[in-house]
Amino acid sequence: MATVAANKLELLQIADAVAREKMIDPGLVIEALEESYSKAAKARYGADYDIRAHIDRKTGDLTMTRVRTVVEEVEDHFTELDLHDARDVDRNAEIGTELSDLLPPMDFSRIGAQSAKQVIMQRVREAERERQYDEFKDRKGTIINGLVKRTEYGNVIVDVGRGEAMLRRDQLIQREAFRNGDRIRAYIKDVRLEQRGPQIFLSRTAPEFMAELFKMEVPEIYDGVIEIKAVARDPGSRAKIGVISFDSGIDPVGACVGMRGSRVQAVVNELNGEKIDIIPWNDDAATFLVNALQPAEVAKVVMDEEAGRIEVVVPDEQLSLAIGRRGQNVRLASQLTGWDIDIMTEAEESERRQAEFAVRSKLFMDSLDADEMVAQLLVSEGFTSLEEVAYVEIEELSGIDGFDEETAQELQTRAREALDAINAAATAKAKEMGVEDSLFEFEGLTPQMIVALADDGIMNLTDFAQCADWELAGGYTTVDGKRVKDDGLLEQFDVSLEEAKELVLTARVLLGYIDADEMVAQQAADAEAAAAEAGADADEEAEG
Repeated sequence: MATVAANKLELLQIADAVAREKMIDPGLVIEALEESYSKAAKARYGADYDIRAHIDRKTGDLTMTRVRTVVEEVEDHFTELDLHDARDVDRNAEIGTELSDLLPPMDFSRIGAQSAKQVIMQRVREAERERQYDEFKDRKGTIINGLVKRTEYGNVIVDVGRGEAMLRRDQLIQREAFRNGDRIRAYIKDVRLEQRGPQIFLSRTAPEFMAELFKMEVPEIYDGVIEIKAVARDPGSRAKIGVISFDSGIDPVGACVGMRGSRVQAVVNELNGEKIDIIPWNDDAATFLVNALQPAEVAKVVMDEEAGRIEVVVPDEQLSLAIGRRGQNVRLASQLTGWDIDIMTEAEESERRQAEFAVRSKLFMDSLDADEMVAQLLVSEGFTSLEEVAYVEIEELSGIDGFDEETAQELQTRAREALDAINAAATAKAKEMGVEDSLFEFEGLTPQMIVALADDGIMNLTDFAQCADWELAGGYTTVDGKRVKDDGLLEQFDVSLEEAKELVLTARVLLGYIDADEMVAQQAADAEAAAAEAGADADEEAEG
């Protein structure tokens, strides 16, 4: 008996040793032993029986029982029994009660022991995988140090202590080569629990890797005094990083550069010589863009917020510097700021401005029967269309140098007559195309707009009511990561998205598709959404 007791205690000691070695819960090893004994017993008595094994955690005693559940109607005689038979065993039995029958001790053969070993090893492996995942999932987004274990098809397998991580070939910096045993530092990009265990994916090309390196080298970033607002990289070649200081006494660029460049040089060395431009962040997009295009000088910036584009004018001799080698400088500036950037020289911008000036001057000369000087004066004062001349306050025209009230009234009269002639021609053309009266009678559409709609097959109010607001006003969609322009049917008439939405809703009310209350509710919802978005932007700015 003493020998048996010793063997039982030794079993518990082995389970505890395995658990300590693999850094898992000893209870998991005991549960694996119990599962293996259950499988062995089922192999002897029958796989259909519900046989359970229990090992006492203190003494190591093994108990084997067959379990049956009390049910109203027996469907499986191996695992169930009815209430009448159950009451013969236990008079307090009820429906749902589990009754256990003690099984005699078993002599586990060598095959049973081998099966038990497989179950234990399987459970230990599963526990190890769960432990590794729990350990590394919270380290996602941080930097880890490891040793290169081997290279497989260009991918580097890294030993990170209690597991292996993969650094894929496309996440390596250009011209980097690692040998077995090399120390390596990388960014934990993702941790996933897959069928074969936790998969840890590393990166040395991610922008976040550079940000984390600066956090390690610059105490002010770690303490939150300086914040990294944006990072753009061309891995192994060049990078730009936007920083801001929340302490007016600390220069964010100087702090990141360090004494004699020591801090930034440490990051450069880790990134295999990647050149880094440190840019002061500014909430004003135009100012930040000017900073981001350094070392090039910028003469003028024109923003199109709806399109998400910025037009940048640089001196002729600065063009190549602003664009950079193979477009690298402007590409990184675009990534850093989040704006699409068009660059042109001062000469190109001047030519375009002169061409626009000539086109508008000719419009006024032809439509108003005015001489060149009068047309050029109108363009110089910012007039771009006949509508502006026809319906502007008379004082704005008479206030132009060289114009008196009589001249201003004459210009307005001619502009209105020209518009009437254009509208009459457009109306006649639209009717020839087959446009129905319902579209002419709809308030808010000019004859020229109706012709543009007819060109796209919209011939009546019903067709118009089925349009989407963006189809009329135009907009941008993202295709393969690039913003692509969608031209609107009425975009040439400067119809905004809000105006297009109101026109479509009004048409649907007139046709009875929706009632006026729904339209008001939709407008209120749109206004509330716009206010919420503005409030969120304000909160974000305040936090910044």
